[in-house]
Amino acid sequence: MFESMKPHLAELRQRLAISALAVLVGFIIAFTFHNTILGWVTKPLNNALVQVGKIVEKREMGTWKISGNEANASTGSGQAAKGNAPALLTDHAQSAETLHRTLKEASAATENPRLQKLLQQAASAAEELARNSRILRRALVAEENLTREKIDKKLREKSFNGMITTHQVGGAFFVALKVSFFAGILMAMPVILWQLWLFIAPGLYDNEKRMVLPFVVGGSVMFLVGVLFAYYVVTPFGFQFLITFGSFLYTPLINIEDYVGFFTKILIGFGIAFELPVFAYFLALLGLITDKTLKDYFKYAIVIIFLLAAFLTPPDVLTQLLMAAPLILLYGLSILIVRYVNPYRPEEEDEEEEDEFERAEREMEELERGSGES
Repeated sequence: MFESMKPHLAELRQRLAISALAVLVGFIIAFTFHNTILGWVTKPLNNALVQVGKIVEKREMGTWKISGNEANASTGSGQAAKGNAPALLTDHAQSAETLHRTLKEASAATENPRLQKLLQQAASAAEELARNSRILRRALVAEENLTREKIDKKLREKSFNGMITTHQVGGAFFVALKVSFFAGILMAMPVILWQLWLFIAPGLYDNEKRMVLPFVVGGSVMFLVGVLFAYYVVTPFGFQFLITFGSFLYTPLINIEDYVGFFTKILIGFGIAFELPVFAYFLALLGLITDKTLKDYFKYAIVIIFLLAAFLTPPDVLTQLLMAAPLILLYGLSILIVRYVNPYRPEEEDEEEEDEFERAEREMEELERGSGES
């Protein structure tokens, strides 16, 4: 038995070696651009930190405004008057300008030199008062704006200061290795699928062996679609929810080593999950499954899908549903694909087809016998 398995084991070793070599080549290429790849990997986390920071800041600002309103209400009318000082100075300047114009007109209308001189002095004093009121108003407004900016800046610095950190001496180097290896797997995926096909090809018919191109291209595309779906849909919601939870009590300091491992697990899990229609198509093409097979195991597939989603995603219901829902849809799509490729046929239909085939054979035999006798 072991002797008969030796050729298959040698073939498997060869296919695995070629796949590993393709991953190694992809890893070397990716390591050259590891900074760019690492920026792409950490972008969802940075965006989540920014969004959560805005949420925390709004909450802190709202608390400060409520406290400020309560303080103003407790200080009485004197504090309210102080808060309306710029508006009061504007009214004061307008009144002084009006008084200046009135005194100037009265000075021009009177013929008494002494009275005219007194009115002119009063008009000059009113003009000076209006000018000083405008200067004082601008100074109060500038001071108020500066004070508000200082308070806002202090609240922003106090409210949220989440960041990505590393706890190891060579943490940045090992993270670069991890993201480069992950990128190498993505680049080598067509080669991996091609080697998988070559391993199973000896057991296929000639017409089935020609399906290598659809298998490799379809599998690579679906894997990439799964990765992009996880990156642009699942991780933003999941990371924002997890960071927001408890961020008003604790400052999140994300360990980059843990994050990269967690991130790559999610993306590879989604990429493999999106291969379901491709594998269902080729299993149906080989006659190993039918649409009835998938329908019968649907209830078990639902349980497995939710368990897989709980294992591969963050521990929250939203992210789990974001993975489980596409998998259920892909399972339904696989049923439709298998129905088209290898539909289930009841045994009665098979027997009827066999009977028709036997009748056709008997008719052919009778025709041949009749032609031989003539």
